[in-house]
Amino acid sequence: MNDEHLDRAFVALGDPVRRAMIARLSRGPATVGELAEPFAITMQAVSRHIRVLEDAGLVTRSRDAQRRPVHLDAAALEQLTAWIDRYRLEAERAYRRLDGVLAAAASLPDKTPRNTHPRTKEKES
Repeated sequence: MNDEHLDRAFVALGDPVRRAMIARLSRGPATVGELAEPFAITMQAVSRHIRVLEDAGLVTRSRDAQRRPVHLDAAALEQLTAWIDRYRLEAERAYRRLDGVLAAAASLPDKTPRNTHPRTKEKES
């Protein structure tokens, strides 16, 4: 997946209406009218949202007699997930290393002298 494709997909998913459409399509194909039902927007706006999702490669349309159902492209979502997972796994490895360092530091004996904080000395005087 190239950077331009990633950019288009993430921009498409940046809109709550399009994310809701993707969620609906994850349950199966739907017509433009079915996708429009939960939203108080025009059919023209719904069509534009679908076009953005198509341009991002996240959905496709087919022809079934008079119907033109919209389908989720699960493979495209898997590619996005794989891209995210790569960085998530790197971050998890870094956090595990940090946890190890912190655990090792916590097991060291505390060699800090007591009552050395400047404010503590002032109060004792």
